[in-house]
Amino acid sequence: MSWSKLKQQLESFLCPALYGRVEYLATSYRYLPDKAGLCYIAVDKKKVLNMSDITLIRWYQTELEIKNDSDIHIPINNEEIEAVRKDTKGIVPEDRLKIIARNRKISEYAKELLSAQLSLSKSNFTVVATKFLSISIEESLESNDILLNILALVDRRVGKKRILNMTEKMKLKHPIVQYFYELRLTTL
Repeated sequence: MSWSKLKQQLESFLCPALYGRVEYLATSYRYLPDKAGLCYIAVDKKKVLNMSDITLIRWYQTELEIKNDSDIHIPINNEEIEAVRKDTKGIVPEDRLKIIARNRKISEYAKELLSAQLSLSKSNFTVVATKFLSISIEESLESNDILLNILALVDRRVGKKRILNMTEKMKLKHPIVQYFYELRLTTL
């Protein structure tokens, strides 16, 4: 599919309040076949998501950066605490169990987040965008792919009720996905 056709289809799915604010842009080099083109998403004329360089949103380089980020809040439930209690055979104090459970969960989260970042930097925007147009909106929202999440969040098929019910899920997503979630919340 040509870029202009793909762009037209993606923009046709934009939520009405974001139409004109969110833009999909691409550059290509016709006479330089070894030079890859760039694809990016702009919000209010500012490049927010560039496939090769992120300027406005924080990118994590290591798992330790994610673990030490005070903006990340990982909810812990009783089942996870019980799993730690079972693994430690009940010899660890109660307050320490919560810390161990949180550390385990944030380690898993950090690995998923770094993996998602890596796949985004390697991915081809047009391939992911074409996939987005062919799968259900639920599949895009539940995906671990950052770009699919973003495209779904700005989609008109995602209603107010669903957006409001996603608050807890969004806390576990990459900061760029959270940025687009906050953007969408401003349109409600």
